[in-house]
Amino acid sequence: MNRVVHPIEQESFRRLRARLDTSHFPPLTRAVVERVIHSAADLEYAADLVTDEGDLVKAHAALHAGAPVVVDVEMVAAGITRRETVCRLKDAEAGPGLTRSAHAIRLAYEEVGPGALWVIGCAPTALEELLTLDASPALVIGLPVGFVGAAESKEALRASGLPAVSNVSEKGGSAVAAAALNALLYHPISHSEETS
Repeated sequence: MNRVVHPIEQESFRRLRARLDTSHFPPLTRAVVERVIHSAADLEYAADLVTDEGDLVKAHAALHAGAPVVVDVEMVAAGITRRETVCRLKDAEAGPGLTRSAHAIRLAYEEVGPGALWVIGCAPTALEELLTLDASPALVIGLPVGFVGAAESKEALRASGLPAVSNVSEKGGSAVAAAALNALLYHPISHSEETS
């Protein structure tokens, strides 16, 4: 089923492209960059985001083949409009050396196992915990926000070698993390993905 795009959204993307040339990005990278910029009205994301088109192609295929989507908080889940998600934050408890967000990631991993897409837009400790697990993710969208631990956790994600979408600065958040996942959800499936 094709997604119906509202005229306001169409005009917003037209204005975005009038202010920023994104034509040099590969297709899925462009989709992610544009949707993140659109969600935050922040053109700086074009230079701040770190993606790999090959990772995005594999993640896109996994997502459309039904791989689970795990989020760190309900605000991220609320922004993902066309897919069920797993969020275990309400079941989690803080403990010595463990935040609720980190415990929720452990609980989610126990539920979904390897191969999921992980969307972290709030808690740096959730991203840090994910990096300690043998999650073999299809993709980690690591865009937590904040002045304490956010940039460092995203740097650790990039250093891990896992397939990822991240950014260099402290900015991020639930809306941009959901937008990055939505970009992959909304992007059409290519013929090569259908036959591979």
